[in-house]
Amino acid sequence: MAPAGGDPTIVSINGRYLGRRPTGVDRFANEVIRSIDELVATQAPAVAGLSFELLIPPSVQVEPERFPNLRIRTVPGGNGQYWEQVCLPLAARGTLLLNLCNAGPLLYRNQVTVMHDAAPMRVPQAYTRAFRAWYRMMAPWIGRIARRVLTVSEFSRGELIQAYHIPGRKIGVLPMSGDHMLRLPEEVDVREKFHLSGRPYILAVSSASHHKNFRLVVEAIELLKATDYDVVIVGGGMPMLKAVQQASPDFVKRVGYVEDGDLKALFRQAACFVFPSLYEGFGLPPVEAMTLGCPVIASNLPSVREACGDAAIYFRPTSAAECGEAMMHVMHDSALRDRLRTQGFANVQRRSWRLTADRLLTEISPWLPQR
Repeated sequence: MAPAGGDPTIVSINGRYLGRRPTGVDRFANEVIRSIDELVATQAPAVAGLSFELLIPPSVQVEPERFPNLRIRTVPGGNGQYWEQVCLPLAARGTLLLNLCNAGPLLYRNQVTVMHDAAPMRVPQAYTRAFRAWYRMMAPWIGRIARRVLTVSEFSRGELIQAYHIPGRKIGVLPMSGDHMLRLPEEVDVREKFHLSGRPYILAVSSASHHKNFRLVVEAIELLKATDYDVVIVGGGMPMLKAVQQASPDFVKRVGYVEDGDLKALFRQAACFVFPSLYEGFGLPPVEAMTLGCPVIASNLPSVREACGDAAIYFRPTSAAECGEAMMHVMHDSALRDRLRTQGFANVQRRSWRLTADRLLTEISPWLPQR
């Protein structure tokens, strides 16, 4: 029911992230907001008496049909950090503000903020000095003033406690899902589009960030020398690939940046997916791969094990030899691939973005007026 007086309680959502090229953190925000939108459309009990307002800077355009059941409001006065620190809290006055992408306004207490990990502290070489300095100050402060801090794994919860000294009692954990991959259109002729051979292939997807550790895959490829399968590399702007590209073995196929539909098809048709990251708050790409029936080989990290359970083959992310051996083992054992595929499906069926949204609404409910 609505609060006294009949007016709904407004929850404001920080939409600054919508102005940049999507990352994994942005994927989380998009899927949570989309699921909240669906809960509103179906009048689910979790959103009874609530109205959601997505606040965006003037530089951001959001089509109304993207989130048709939420109010979208452009907040004038600036962009970037100034907008988030000054304009956003003024616009959100009197409401609970929900920040889904690691940061929020420093002078607004009535907020719940999702912090995905402590990467700027744990892998500082992946970030600029200014970015590290900002997070070193901002994250502990938000952890102190916010009503609640949420994160995406028990591992990350421990990281936020240790790195930013946020009290554990203030931190809740939300599940993550790969079920968005099922909604994407799929490019059916992906082999022809990227001039791939008819041989089986391992898929590797990465960004240029240091902690994504893509160099390990390059080193593992160099150790393999020759194979009866290919290695398909997805990702643009990675300087570490220049050397392997100049003297690239025939079995290495670099396709650069690809659209979501192409990536979905590459996952579907891959014999397996390799994930060599050095640091993750959760490990969403392996879960996306499992959702599409792609067996996973992944770094032996606590967060990745939390995400993948017994549905992956693990290797030390500091050992190119172990990575190469794992790839050879999976590629030469069809029964193992079938087992990983079955276990992967079982793992992801426990997750959904709808469940994530439900959990989030439960977490924020103590700071909403009685409904």
